[in-house]
Amino acid sequence: MNRTEIVNGLRNMGIAAGDCILVHTSLRSFGHVEGGADAVIDALLEAVGPKGTVAVPTLTGRREDSAEHPPIFDVRNTPCWTGLIPETFRQRLEAVRSLHPTHSVAAIGPQAGFLTKDHLKSPTPCGRDSPYMRLAELDGKVVFLGVTLYCCTLLHTVEESAESPYHMMPDPAPARIRDYDGRTFTIRIALHDWGTERQFEAIEPVWLAKCAMTKGRIGPVDVRIVRAKPALQIALETLKRQPLFLCK
Repeated sequence: MNRTEIVNGLRNMGIAAGDCILVHTSLRSFGHVEGGADAVIDALLEAVGPKGTVAVPTLTGRREDSAEHPPIFDVRNTPCWTGLIPETFRQRLEAVRSLHPTHSVAAIGPQAGFLTKDHLKSPTPCGRDSPYMRLAELDGKVVFLGVTLYCCTLLHTVEESAESPYHMMPDPAPARIRDYDGRTFTIRIALHDWGTERQFEAIEPVWLAKCAMTKGRIGPVDVRIVRAKPALQIALETLKRQPLFLCK
């Protein structure tokens, strides 16, 4: 595949100039891509145009994180575990990464500052003042390229909004953070509890039925596009009726 094919595929799937998108990806799902991860990133940026914004999850949280083993995060140097595309994306000079020691997001575009600003002020990793909630406020879209809803971070926003009892650790942790200016400080943050197995794919037929999600393909790649604002509301209503809907 090449950049032009990916751009055309995204546009055929409904990604338009000016869109704000959060992208979950698997480079392996593309097979061979001319230009590798950078070509996919360039295609995403071209698809939304100069007035659009592309964001990727650059997560660093670990199952071991706790009050006894607090996370350490350097915004410039701590690698993410969400794949080669996000790891390449976050290192671009124009990328802005949110200051959060477990659930950071990197973004490029006019809304990058709004998405990433004050992430540490969010009371939970994906809740109010997080890039995930702000994506919904911007009526943005979540794009899945070669991955399923299993990695849908927006559903953590739903769990945090619903105050799901299984989702958060009882005690905050003193996370150590190094910012873009090289300043190091410690802040107490809420942490996810990794103990409960999820079945995020269960929400897919609900979103499809309510037109909050579309599915298609770009070459060999399965594509899902979720409209963040209605999808969040639908999932929240579902969770209020069935609190354990997203759990195995």
